[in-house]
Amino acid sequence: MKTRLMVLAISLASFSGVAMGFDFGKLLEDRLNQELNKDKKTQPATTPPPAGSQSAAASPPATKQKVDAGQLGFALFGDYSPEEENRIGKQISGNLLGAVPLVRDDGLQRYVNLVGNWVALQAGRKNTTWHFGVLDTEDINAFAAPGGYIFLTKGLYRRLNNEAELAGVLGHEIAHVTQRHHLKVLKKSSLIGALGQAASSKAQGSDQMVQNLIGNGAEIMARGLDKDAEFEADRVGIVFAARAGYDVWGLPTVLQDMAALPAKDNRTSLLYKTHPHPADRLAALGEAVDGRLDGIQGKELANRFYKIR
Repeated sequence: MKTRLMVLAISLASFSGVAMGFDFGKLLEDRLNQELNKDKKTQPATTPPPAGSQSAAASPPATKQKVDAGQLGFALFGDYSPEEENRIGKQISGNLLGAVPLVRDDGLQRYVNLVGNWVALQAGRKNTTWHFGVLDTEDINAFAAPGGYIFLTKGLYRRLNNEAELAGVLGHEIAHVTQRHHLKVLKKSSLIGALGQAASSKAQGSDQMVQNLIGNGAEIMARGLDKDAEFEADRVGIVFAARAGYDVWGLPTVLQDMAALPAKDNRTSLLYKTHPHPADRLAALGEAVDGRLDGIQGKELANRFYKIR
């Protein structure tokens, strides 16, 4: 398998297409920023002091930003509970679905959930309730949120040829959740906030945990993960797919297809420009796998792949 992956990586090096990002970052960032800006508009405007008044003396002295001891302790030693993880993922997914609805095809949604839950079963997270969906947009992308919320776009689904490729894509996203990649980013942003970031306004009646996310980590999370997290999700994802009985070449085949797209294809405008190139991802997979999966005979299952309407 390593040899085949390396051959694919070399053959892709000449392409200038953007890498497969598997994130819906900009859309999510815009949505979260809308919520935050809407919140700011509800704040009462301050009235300037009349001319000649002792405004400096009347105004309270500016307070220095202080370290939030509780937030700092959490950032250094704490962790999100399963309940908090699910609340974060549910809120983020709701924001996403508020911008882009699911495809109105019950058969498609049931099929993707069946495949996704079967692959997720191989991940061993028994306390996670997984949710999968296909978004009604021709953009080519996919997205994972904490707590087991996973989406891919109709544009990406149309490019898949069999169930093994779908399993590979979903396996990659499942791995982001099981490896807690986004939560690790949020913890880093929590540390930044604890060390002096000004507190943002909080929406009344909203989930406090999610408001902390919006105030401290939404932009970082929305802009995606570093390349090491993506490489790890590739490695773990193909293992999940292989355990589920699928051909391990599903995800590499999708990466190869993504690399062949034109660099200025507007369907890939939301993919991260800093995301690793598919050739780099394939090379990293080859080094990590090193032929250990060559003897696994998985299935593609093209004959039962759900054809989108």
